[in-house]
Order: sequence, then structure tokens, then C-alpha cells
Amino acid sequence: MLIRSEVEALLDRIAVLQGLPRTVRELPGGLTNQNLHVATPGHDYVVRIFRGDTDLLGIDRDAEHDNTRAAAAAGVGPGVVDYHPDLGVLVIDYLSGTTLDNASFEDHDVLARVAAACRRLHEGPRFTGDFDMFRRQAAYLSVVRERGYRLFTGYADFLNDLELVRKALAVGAGPTVPCNNDLLAGNFVDDGEQVWIIDYEYSGNNDACFELGNTVTECDLDESRTEALVAAYFGTPTRTLMARVRLQSVVSEYGWALWGAIQAAASPIDHDFLGWGQHRFDKAASTFRSSGFARLLREATGAD
Repeated sequence: MLIRSEVEALLDRIAVLQGLPRTVRELPGGLTNQNLHVATPGHDYVVRIFRGDTDLLGIDRDAEHDNTRAAAAAGVGPGVVDYHPDLGVLVIDYLSGTTLDNASFEDHDVLARVAAACRRLHEGPRFTGDFDMFRRQAAYLSVVRERGYRLFTGYADFLNDLELVRKALAVGAGPTVPCNNDLLAGNFVDDGEQVWIIDYEYSGNNDACFELGNTVTECDLDESRTEALVAAYFGTPTRTLMARVRLQSVVSEYGWALWGAIQAAASPIDHDFLGWGQHRFDKAASTFRSSGFARLLREATGAD
């Protein structure tokens, strides 16, 4: 993380900030970015300073820039002001509103606005690049094994189950849509009229059910709120749609757990990445082991 003098020197190299009085405030979160709220007399910005090993984590900063622009065009993302890949900086508009947390989803009006935001994003311009958690999970696992990073005990026991999920989801799969793919609560900003979606590091065209399933697990939605989210997005929470979203939650948990394993070994940031990953793996393992797993596989294909 850059210290104050380094931050100021960096901001002086960004055209829209040069020569202006400004107030700089660190924004919370940002495990692979240092995010700054920069207020000037005429405008408020967020300056995202990239950090983290993009090769290990599979981050494409040019695609992030392209897709942030596409999300803005869809009316759901912040406007892009400037991009300096040489400096490792993306400058976007600051969005006024409330950053959601998991408790926010207890309000059904908020949940409906979240579903509307996802639909708006998914109906917008196609993104640069695709996102497939099955491929990403395999790539992350290769990194962990090749580099000798610590792997969660019992992780490999469920690789065959993951393949069963992949095959079930392939049945009747529709076209992909532009997805954020990392919708933890903190990536939603609610202005009271609509919800905005931020942070497009892992964005790419994907199955809409992954977007919803990832939201379900990251925001810790129970069965009734999951059903409400699916209903708000699709109109009718059919058994098949519910099963596909729940299976994509497991795919998200099992895949992103490895992100935590890689960060625990490679990141200089003081954060419990291993605990973060272990929590997601434990949730995935619980579903894989459950008596209802086989039923979810059948229902996801429309067989029941």
C-alpha cells in the first residue's frame, strides 16, 4: 500500500487532478486495490490503485477498464474518467449512496433493486472476455499445486462432484451475459432509487445464474431470500432455476476458496486469506456432502 506522500505524487500525475485542491480519503475493502475517494471543488472521484499479482489471480486490467465502461453504458456502473495502465490506476466517478452489507438484504426493496441492477448489467453491452469458474478453478488449483501452496484438507475429495455440477449446468444452458462475477455486498451501492454495481476486476461474460449464486453465498442469503432474489430477477423461482442458482453458489465457493489459498501464500497484505478461503470451502463441502446434492443435480437439468 502506498504511503501518503507516494499517493500525492501519484495523483499529481493524473490530468484531471493536477493543480486542484483535493481531499483524499481511503475507502475500505480493496484486497487487490487501494481505493481512494478524491474530492475536488468540481467533482468527486474514486482512484483505484492496482495491487496484487494479476498473473496468479487471473486479473486482466485492460478488460476491467473496458468492462467498467460497458457497465457505465448499461446505466449500472460508475463512469470511467481516466485509465493509466502504466501507473496502475483507474479513475472512476464517485457514486453517492449506501454501500450494502449482508444485513441490507433483509429489506426486500433493497433485494429487488439488486436484482434490477443485475438485469440491467446483463442486458447491457457484451463484456471483453469470458468468465468460467470451472476453468478458473482448474487454473487456480494448478497454481496452488505447482507452487506448493497450502491446500485445504479434503479439497481434492470433491473434484468429481464439481464435474457432476459442470455437466448438470451444461444441460439447457442459455447464452452468457455480461457479469461482474464477484458480487459481495460491498460491491453494491444503493442511492435509494437504484443499486449501482462497482469493481469489475473479475468481470466477463458468464451464466446469469452464477452471478445470482455468487451473490447468494457472498451475501449469506437464506433460502427465503434466495427465492426472493431469483423471483425478482427471473419472475418465477422455478425448481430448475433455484437448483441452478444454488449449484452455482457451490461452484463460486469451491473456486473462490482457492483464491484465498493463493493470496494467503503470495500476498503481502495483512489479512486472513486462509480463513477467508476455508470458510468458502467449508460451505461448498457441506453442500457436496448433503443428502440434497443429488436432487439439486437432477432439478438443475429440469429432470424433476
